[in-house]
Amino acid sequence: MKPTSDTPLRDHLGFADTDTLLRDDVRRLGAMVGQMLAEQGSQRLLDEVEAVRRAAIERRESGRPVDALADALAQVPTDDAEALVRAFAAYFGAINLAERVHRIRRRRDYQRAGDAPQPGGLEAVLRALKDDGVELDELQACLARLHIEPVFTAHPTEAIRRVLLEKERTIVERLIADIDRDRTPTERRADDARIVLALTSSWQTSEAPARKPTVGDEVEHVGYYLSNVLYRVLPVFYEALGDAIERVYGTRPALPQVLRFGTWVGGDMDGNPNVNADTMRAALGAQRAQALAQYRRDLRALGNVLTQTLGRAGIDEAVLARVDAYRRSVPGAESVLNPRHADMPYRRLLDLMRARLAATDADHRAGYADAVEFVDDLRLIETSLRAHRGENAGLFALERLLWRARTFGFHLAALDLRQDSAVHDEVLGQLDGSDWTARDVEARVARLHAMLDAPPKPADAAAHDTVASTLGVFRAVLDLRRSHGAAATGLYIISMARSAADALAVLALARIAECTVDGEVPLDVAPLFETVDDLQAAPEVMRQLFDDPRYRRHLAARGDRQTVMLGYSDSAKDGGLLASRWALQRTQVELTALAQSAGVRIMFFHGRGGSVSRGGGKTERAVIAAPRGSVDGSLRVTEQGEVIHRKYGIRALALRNLEQSTAAVIRATLRPRPTDPRETSWRDMAAELADVSRAHYRALVHERDDFPDYFRAATPIDVIERLQIGSRPSRRRDGGIGNLRAIPWVFAWAQNRSGLTGWYGLGTALQHGIRTFGQQAMTEMVRDWPFARAALDDVEMLLAKTDIAIFERYSQLAGEAHGEFFPGILDECLRTRDAILLLKSQQVLLADDYRLQLSIRLRNPYVDPISLLQVELLRRWREGGREDEALLRALVSTVNGIAAGIQNTG
Repeated sequence: MKPTSDTPLRDHLGFADTDTLLRDDVRRLGAMVGQMLAEQGSQRLLDEVEAVRRAAIERRESGRPVDALADALAQVPTDDAEALVRAFAAYFGAINLAERVHRIRRRRDYQRAGDAPQPGGLEAVLRALKDDGVELDELQACLARLHIEPVFTAHPTEAIRRVLLEKERTIVERLIADIDRDRTPTERRADDARIVLALTSSWQTSEAPARKPTVGDEVEHVGYYLSNVLYRVLPVFYEALGDAIERVYGTRPALPQVLRFGTWVGGDMDGNPNVNADTMRAALGAQRAQALAQYRRDLRALGNVLTQTLGRAGIDEAVLARVDAYRRSVPGAESVLNPRHADMPYRRLLDLMRARLAATDADHRAGYADAVEFVDDLRLIETSLRAHRGENAGLFALERLLWRARTFGFHLAALDLRQDSAVHDEVLGQLDGSDWTARDVEARVARLHAMLDAPPKPADAAAHDTVASTLGVFRAVLDLRRSHGAAATGLYIISMARSAADALAVLALARIAECTVDGEVPLDVAPLFETVDDLQAAPEVMRQLFDDPRYRRHLAARGDRQTVMLGYSDSAKDGGLLASRWALQRTQVELTALAQSAGVRIMFFHGRGGSVSRGGGKTERAVIAAPRGSVDGSLRVTEQGEVIHRKYGIRALALRNLEQSTAAVIRATLRPRPTDPRETSWRDMAAELADVSRAHYRALVHERDDFPDYFRAATPIDVIERLQIGSRPSRRRDGGIGNLRAIPWVFAWAQNRSGLTGWYGLGTALQHGIRTFGQQAMTEMVRDWPFARAALDDVEMLLAKTDIAIFERYSQLAGEAHGEFFPGILDECLRTRDAILLLKSQQVLLADDYRLQLSIRLRNPYVDPISLLQVELLRRWREGGREDEALLRALVSTVNGIAAGIQNTG
């Protein structure tokens, strides 16, 4: 029998014995949410939620059509819809928190058992590497090259207000306090009261601010994770790395800096007119203030530890001399020194250091010139402690602060800059007084060489707004390096890079703006290759750059290191997931070989999002599946939207994420997977499958003139475009789907529960492969080649979250276009599902991932009703000309709820 749109994609699932405490937490929080809803809403609201939830569960477990549930929800009055949506969102918000705490519980269970380290962690990977012949000196050489750098971007598909983040943290802390069920009844009642307080005050707080966030608001949002989570977790990471090395190799060597952090917030100019030199200064100014405030708090706490007194402990003369020097040079020094602490040199120095940090924050000349001076003071104390038996008298706390100061400096996170190459072309045309875009690439390169050799003066062209703004950015780079340190600015990324001229343009504009240090441009230029065609052309572009003597001079000044950014989002939007993944894979292979032959160390910067079609998925699995030699000790990857909250919202989970990513990079660098003679044929097969997939995808998305109208009718894109969650416009330029940013594009298809952007075209390609190469050959490729396995695993997860029957209700909003498009989309979805199940020898999706099955099942009874309500509210809102503000508010609640429930949406 042919499957229909109501064919269930999942079977019944229960809790495993190891998850009974998760079940208890879900029930505990669920009861509290119900109590809160009855109190804050009404018993009628709670009864309605429960009735709909039971109907949604029955529909799921029985495999019944969605019509009855949809018809019931279509009767909900507009005035009640928003409360109903928020009620469901409160339930799976509680589930999200319970699951995150359970991950911490499972980690503790591994640590308590002591039989074997947790898979994927540092110790487990180091043990495997040692068994594979990796000696300590080889590991240390790898660590010296290691560069792990998450980069936080302002691409919100879920933007939680900071006050709500604080309330979430309260709930998590109370759940963790009773993680092993050892609280007394009195303590548990107090915990419950604090959880109910957090839930209730959250219900009374709007999820979104009253106005669209500014860049400054986005800086504050990202700053929460940097200063409240990662700042605290960082030294624990290094302690865990040292512990793992000691347990495996029996010694504890000094560790180099491994982790760094970056941000785009305040520096991403691509398509955002709100970002410029002023936002760069404001962003780094805010980050500096956050870093300095954290250091001052730590110094105060450290002062209560380092209370050694003269005559009881030895103190280096250098420490005493530094105290005397600061008493003379720091304004108001005597006012910050407590006379009762006169015999405590460490404490007095720490008080004076806090005063210098305050002067730094006020831009006073008595402040620290840079973070290096601050670290030097800390090292002075460290040396003295080591020389005078202080290892167990405060050295541990001091070393934690040293790791933070070395990593976060006075900037907290390096600010990347990004601009569209078309803007550079416009500016160069104004400066040159010519039609720049009319020149071919060779002519542009020749003119840029002349500009690099003799930079022209901006003269009258500088009055042009775009010229003035662009040159102002380069001048700000120089100013910020002086005020915040050389590490404060990161990469300069060129969107839509298509030729060597695009990279040379950045160097020319920097020189015109006199942005040089010791005669060289102090920026690492990173071309971003975004579409499938651009990825395929990337090796030739980089070959031209490596052969260009002026660019090679620049590279030499930057240590012969080149970063290339790979665009997962736009390449998938351009050609579908498989064509994108294959183009990314081949580009990395070819650029790795090219860089090696040119004597350049290449680093790939992965522009991933949360959804599968934007490169989302498990980071460690992606690292292991990367081409041999392409990792080379580095991982630089964007973190955005709901991914930031999921990975870094809780300290213990942030630590686990950093450990897994680092372990995967170490493993892929030291012992990449062995070569397999079958890979030659697999690469040929993948290339053909990618072409087939791309053709089928583009035939729908890019080659049908009526598809954009269908897209706008069958998704809530018109609501998404009105969301108050990001400072950046949803389009680079006016126009159709081609100019729509990948984030709202993917987000819209996730909202309507189809996930089309992640699988459309793949089913046709897999069926072609089975017919052409045979089922056995395809099965072997999927089973034994990490590239193919990772791609299908990611799509399998996406399909498990897809509900094609609910999507059909969205599609019906398109009227006659529904009959034109839906049957083909349904066929491709089922074709993809059936091919994956066949090639993985499974009867159901996620057969080998019980935990993800459980996670999806827990959420479905709450997400499904929100989706069906969204369909009904969209119909009403559109019929009313999109002018009903109450309907729009309710729709925004549905968007937020679905995003939080499905996860991996943006």
